[in-house]
Amino acid sequence: MILLMKDKIRNIAIITKNRNDLAAEFEKRITKVLLEKNIKVYSFPPFEISGTPTIPLNFKSVEDVDLIICLGGDGTTLRAFRFYPSNIPVFSINVGGTKGILSEIKVDLISSAIDALIKGDYFYEERLRIQVSSENQLFPPALNDVLLFRSNLTRTPTFTIKYRGDKIVQRMDGILISTPTGSTGHCLSLGGPIVHEELYCLIINPIASINKLPQFIIPPDDIEIICNNNVDLIVDGQDRYLVDAEEPITIKRYEINARFIRLRKKGLRQLEKLGF
Repeated sequence: MILLMKDKIRNIAIITKNRNDLAAEFEKRITKVLLEKNIKVYSFPPFEISGTPTIPLNFKSVEDVDLIICLGGDGTTLRAFRFYPSNIPVFSINVGGTKGILSEIKVDLISSAIDALIKGDYFYEERLRIQVSSENQLFPPALNDVLLFRSNLTRTPTFTIKYRGDKIVQRMDGILISTPTGSTGHCLSLGGPIVHEELYCLIINPIASINKLPQFIIPPDDIEIICNNNVDLIVDGQDRYLVDAEEPITIKRYEINARFIRLRKKGLRQLEKLGF
C-alpha cells in the first residue's frame, strides 16, 4: 500500500549499524547537515553525537520525532522496526550493507535526499508485519520472517499447522513464515518465490519436510503451530527464543504496518535490488 500523505519533517532520530566505521562517519556528516538546516536530531547509543540528545533503542515515545533514518544494511532497518514506536516512519540508507533491499538510496545520494525530505518531496509506503505469541510470551513484530526450527538436532520433530479450521501434520526440521518483504530473504534461499512487497499474504516454507510438503501462499489470517519437541523461534533472523514442546504458537498479522519513506516509485524494487 502506498500512501501519498506528506508532512513537514522537523525532528529526526538516527540509528546506525553497530561496529561499522563507515556508518558512524556518515552519521556525523548527516547530523551536521541536518543541524545546519535547523532540524533537531536525536542519536541512538552507542553513537552519541555532541549537541544531540541521545535516546535508547527501545524508546516508547519521544515528542515530535517525525522520522527515523537508518544507516546500515537491511539488518539495521529490521532492528529499528522491531524496537521503535510504530507510528514513526523510517528512511533507510544503505551504508556498509550488502544488497540493501529495504533501503531507498545509497550514500552518494544523501545530500539530495535530505533536501527532498525537508521539502516534503516524498511519500509513505506501508508493509505487512507479523507477530508471534505463545502461551507465555508475546514476541517482537517481524517485518521479514519468523523461523521455527528444531532445538534437538538429532531428532526430526512433528509440526502441526492449523489454519482456518484445517490441519496439516508433518515431520520436518522446521518451518519459515515469511511476509512479502521477507520473500527476498531466507524464503528465497529456500527456493521460494519473490512476492511483491505491496501484497498482503504469507509464504509458508517447510524445511526438510520428510513428505516433501510444498511451499504455499495464504492470506494473512491467524496460524497456529505446535511442535512435539522444543523449537528455537527466530524473529527476523536476529532475535532467538526457546519455545517448549507442545506449546501452541500463534502467528498473527501485526496491527500496525511498517511505514517507509520513499522518494520515488519503483515497480520491481526487489528484483532491481537483487541485481536482475
